Amino acid sequence: MLGRLNHVAIATRDAVKSAKIYGAAFGAQISDAVLLPEHGVTTVFATLPNTKIEFIEPLGETSPIAKFLERNADGGIHHVCYEVVDIIASRDTLVKEGARVLGDGVPKIGAHGKPVLFLHPKDFSGALVEIEQA
Repeated sequence: MLGRLNHVAIATRDAVKSAKIYGAAFGAQISDAVLLPEHGVTTVFATLPNTKIEFIEPLGETSPIAKFLERNADGGIHHVCYEVVDIIASRDTLVKEGARVLGDGVPKIGAHGKPVLFLHPKDFSGALVEIEQA
């Protein structure tokens, strides 16, 4: 069911600026900024040999990232994303086992153009989890 780690997301006030250090210090390939209005964020990815780091900044005052940054002024790790073979089957199994899916439970298209869902952090040892269709 659970596939590889797709990315670790870091909330920040300036995704482009935050990603640049990964390019300069670690030689990571840095993506262009992508606006995702449906999720309320702007994303920039640093691609590493074994995974990606996603830098997310608020897109508007109602962004869930804005609320996260109110509580964590310096930013910080926001979520981890795992790939799954079948997002609907994974969702159904997770719900059956007691996990809570955030939102309406219908996958939305994420930053990679693939369906994603978020799972309640209280069900995963305090970590917000995103699952993405592989």
